[in-house]
Amino acid sequence: MGLPMTDTAPPAIPMSAQVTRPDGRVEFAPGSPPPSGPYANKDLLPVPVDRRTWTTYNFSALWVGMAHNTASWTLASGLIAVGMDWKQAVFTIALANVIVLVPMLLTGHAGPKYGIPFPVFARSSFGVRGANLPAVVRALVACGWFGIQTWIGGEAIYFLAGKLIGGSWVNASEVGGQPWTMWLSFAIFWVIQVAIIYRGMETIRRFENWAAPFVLVGAFVMLGWMASKAGGLGPLFDQPSRLGWGADFWKLFAPSLMGMIGFWSTLSLNIPDFTRYGKSQKAQTWGQALGLPTTMTLFAFLSVLVTSGSQAVYGKPVWDPVQLAAKTDSVVGLLYALVTVLVATLSVNVAANLVSPAFDFSNIAPRRISFRTGALVTCVLGVLIFPWKLYSDPRGYIFTWLGLVGGLLGTVAGILVADYWILRRARLDLADLYRAGSGRYWYAGGWNWRAVVALVIGGVLAIGGADFHPLIDGRPIPALRSLADYGWAVGLGTSMAVYLALMLPRRREEAAD
Repeated sequence: MGLPMTDTAPPAIPMSAQVTRPDGRVEFAPGSPPPSGPYANKDLLPVPVDRRTWTTYNFSALWVGMAHNTASWTLASGLIAVGMDWKQAVFTIALANVIVLVPMLLTGHAGPKYGIPFPVFARSSFGVRGANLPAVVRALVACGWFGIQTWIGGEAIYFLAGKLIGGSWVNASEVGGQPWTMWLSFAIFWVIQVAIIYRGMETIRRFENWAAPFVLVGAFVMLGWMASKAGGLGPLFDQPSRLGWGADFWKLFAPSLMGMIGFWSTLSLNIPDFTRYGKSQKAQTWGQALGLPTTMTLFAFLSVLVTSGSQAVYGKPVWDPVQLAAKTDSVVGLLYALVTVLVATLSVNVAANLVSPAFDFSNIAPRRISFRTGALVTCVLGVLIFPWKLYSDPRGYIFTWLGLVGGLLGTVAGILVADYWILRRARLDLADLYRAGSGRYWYAGGWNWRAVVALVIGGVLAIGGADFHPLIDGRPIPALRSLADYGWAVGLGTSMAVYLALMLPRRREEAAD
């Protein structure tokens, strides 16, 4: 994949190709033909202004549905499992979500304004062809998340069926280290998600609207059950930190903070996939600001209290909510808890981990891969990534998996923010985003080598010193070990600085012309 190191001069852009409405939203001029060719299909074209209808409530509900899920629960409960108390865990998660909201709002701005998804948005900085690089990186991360969440949902089905059927289901013969009934449960949950995504974005929006409050009620029910088992709320607040507030805590704080940021770093990139349906900038800004930090912090608070209670009741923290729910003696309580887990997992997995990679894979070959085909590719890769291994240990889950994810995607975010806000001042040409062979985003052969260099340098510094997961064949670079705990911040800052340094001369040349 050779990248030419010289650029062609951008041609003149017809100003009639797009019009800006009084509210700031941009669309193609009425009567003008939409882009066609190898880099356009109906899923990647801008959403028409009259179909950008999502309100503040829709975005808030989307975040409530995504934040109130089993993986979010395990983030907070995992911090308890590694030694923090409830105050330390909630503080870490709240701070992380305030930080990650900033790049999320910055990249989300392009959605309501231009109606474009993330892989098309990335074309302005990486090139029309080069956008496949960050799109595939982001898509593969989403595949990992999809697999993890599907495994969690399969667990819920496995325990639910076991309670109804009995020991023959739970004690079934093992295949590959798991009962065959667990693999069947995993497959059933996989099929349910494929069915939802196949029906399209409007079905996802309606599902998120009712799933959000249902899941929150379920979390409070879990809290009430654990408080009754522990003899009141007091024991839930009284569980001490095994780390204190000294050096032991701060040693874990940095990688924990980066891990919590890494959890939503995927959405901080591909949030245009959702905000492109936004009615206005106000709707996406307020919807996300009200939806993400508040609900994520509340859910973390509920999670750490319940996990602290499990430590008081069972002698050790039970960080997996499915495993915890399975300990109840009440069939009705177990059914409600596990159905809540199923709804919560469906809510986040379909919205966060299927929609965006479907667009990303479609961007690779728009004429051959539709949104639905891209979703099926995601579903298959989500199995091949062996999610049961990624999810097997809280330390590997939080510090290794989330650290690697955050470092890589923070690098991409730095480039996108620098290009859209600092260099282009939020001004894009819609037609050129789809134009092959010419145009200001074609760069050299469809690739902007400057963005690739910034991505590689930022990525190496961000994750080069990390301890790799056993599934990944790699060793940390000793000289970079000190940066590994700050992977997301290192990746974002480095890539932004390198990209600006390489692009500013070109932008000055364009201005002179």
